[in-house]
Amino acid sequence: MITFHVITLFPQAFKSYLGESIIARAIREKSIAVKFYNPRDFTPDKWARVDRRPYGGGPGMVLEAPAFVKAIEKAIQNSKNKKTLVLIFSAGGKEFTNMQAKKIADQKQHVVLVCGRYEGIDTRVKKIFKAQEISVGPYVLTGGELPAMIVVDAVARQIEGVLGNFDSVEERRVSSSEVYTRPEVFIHKGKKYRVPKILLSGHHAKIDEWKKKRG
Repeated sequence: MITFHVITLFPQAFKSYLGESIIARAIREKSIAVKFYNPRDFTPDKWARVDRRPYGGGPGMVLEAPAFVKAIEKAIQNSKNKKTLVLIFSAGGKEFTNMQAKKIADQKQHVVLVCGRYEGIDTRVKKIFKAQEISVGPYVLTGGELPAMIVVDAVARQIEGVLGNFDSVEERRVSSSEVYTRPEVFIHKGKKYRVPKILLSGHHAKIDEWKKKRG
């Protein structure tokens, strides 16, 4: 079983996504587990404050090192696994790929996913844990929660038994950007939209060739 240890100020943001469909089943069947650690629970500040003004000036607030370090240490302690991987989400990080997702799934690593907010997390957190900074795309989000969900999903679907049919994993089949299902002919505003004849032919080699051209 792969366990994701999520460091986040907003654990409730995950409730709906993790409670539905394939990911919910993966959790229920113990293919994966997701645990949460809120840095606010690791600060002595009576207001549970974990954001501070940045040194050197600049807009916004920076998430402090002490609370995040303690939360990550707790996650690593709970993992009881020397292969624990620490990932910090950053718009400037290396783009996360299916190859990385498969590697994590194959090695059954424990993964600590650190979700930032505001202007980011004090860089010393990354240095202390030798964490990898990763991105899920060339854009900026308001926090690391959505990227964390993407990583959980991408890794989970690489685990045998999570998808109803393991051949559904795109890398294991000939895929196409064009897909069709019934009805064979769909009429919209008087115009007929038909399924390509090749897909109705039953000629699997030619169908695979057609899909490759549109992959």
